[in-house]
Amino acid sequence: MVTESTASTPKTTPHASRPSKATPLQKPESGPDSAPAARGRTTIADGVVAKIAGMAAREVPGIHALGGGMARTMGAVRDMVPGGGTSVTRGVKVEVGERQSAIDLSLVVEYGYAITDVAADVRENVIAAVERMTGLEVVEVNIAVNDVHLPDEDDHEDTEGRVQ
Repeated sequence: MVTESTASTPKTTPHASRPSKATPLQKPESGPDSAPAARGRTTIADGVVAKIAGMAAREVPGIHALGGGMARTMGAVRDMVPGGGTSVTRGVKVEVGERQSAIDLSLVVEYGYAITDVAADVRENVIAAVERMTGLEVVEVNIAVNDVHLPDEDDHEDTEGRVQ
């Protein structure tokens, strides 16, 4: 059986600027001499990452809307309610860990744009924004294109009936 010694023995090196025994080798982990970044913990909520990703995706040319059919329908109803406002996170799902995040997006692309190019631009913009603003590593951005918006399609259906 081979055992390793855990006791460290000081090795002598021919350096002239060797620390003296009175000088601490490591900074304390807390207290006034510690780095400000080591004096607490920062957590970022899923909703924060979802908002950043939603805004970044909407900035890309060729994006008409985010969300699938049902999410857009429910969002349209919510938008009609006074004070409901538009939801930036519609069509965005995120998972946030301590150091990493994963993002799923549902998109509606404008007709005439190359879907693969728009998806690549969205992925690049979302990764850049989330990593810059949160410091989290984005491990994946999954994109589902659920619809293509045609120029003659109206966003809101007529509320009038067929017969007047």
